[in-house]
Amino acid sequence: MSGQARKWVWESSSSRGTARLVLLSIADRIPDDQCVAYASVTELMTRTNASRNAVRTSLALLADAGELEVIHEYEGPQHSTVYRMPRPAAWLAKVAAAQKADPALSVEDVKPLTDADPAPALRDLDEERLRKHRIWRTTGSKSGPPRQNPAGSASGPPRQNPTPPRVRNGPPSGAESDPQNCSSEPKVNRRYSSSGAAGLTSATDWQVDDASLSWAQQQGHLERLGEQGLQAADAKWRHYRATWSPRSAAAWATDWRSWIDREHTPSPQRPNLYALPGGSPAPQAGMTRSEAHMAALLAAIDEPTGTE
Repeated sequence: MSGQARKWVWESSSSRGTARLVLLSIADRIPDDQCVAYASVTELMTRTNASRNAVRTSLALLADAGELEVIHEYEGPQHSTVYRMPRPAAWLAKVAAAQKADPALSVEDVKPLTDADPAPALRDLDEERLRKHRIWRTTGSKSGPPRQNPAGSASGPPRQNPTPPRVRNGPPSGAESDPQNCSSEPKVNRRYSSSGAAGLTSATDWQVDDASLSWAQQQGHLERLGEQGLQAADAKWRHYRATWSPRSAAAWATDWRSWIDREHTPSPQRPNLYALPGGSPAPQAGMTRSEAHMAALLAAIDEPTGTE
């Protein structure tokens, strides 16, 4: 009957993603027309290659959608949870009733399932058939025979539940959707991780690449600033970036281009434009003391603050 349950999932279920895989995994284990099967979260994690949280979330979504029921009165091996798929159970019950009334009727001739077709009541489950599939009533249940050890005789002592084997808290390594694996994977995006530090360099050690030089020429910055002015702007950029944390060559290239793009064109009114902090270049010939002082103030205003 697992084939009919899987067919219903493919054709009628509204589930998506991991929830659909979980529902298909349970449908694959259904043995008869009662549409009851047991499965543990660990087994579903292995079959769907999903994380524990993803499987639990999917089970809750399927229950809310009415496509899966948890039967608390029963349990499978090692206290596995027992589930029922009510809609396939309703369809198979409808087919059985129609064929009972007309034995010559085929499955294709049965009218499609509607919301008015209920699933059989849980109290009508055939416990004898469930026991054949290793599904028993939970301990302390008021009805049903005691759970027996399948490996022993019918008159043997009640089945003792062995201690469940220890399992990992997550699915096999490599599952993309498993958040449990995050703690064991290298943090490749951390700035100072061993794998990421290999491609980082300081502003002082970074060399202007050919692409940045071509950019400066194409954008007209080389002609605007002149070769000496471009070199002075580069020196000032390295001075203000010397204390910055290491970055990749591409990041420095982007920052360097932005700096050159904002650099002012040199003019006689700004003789100290490219002076570094602490420097005191001599004023140009012919400038009065007042003009030299004004030029120094203009240069100080144009100097970056280090926050750009």
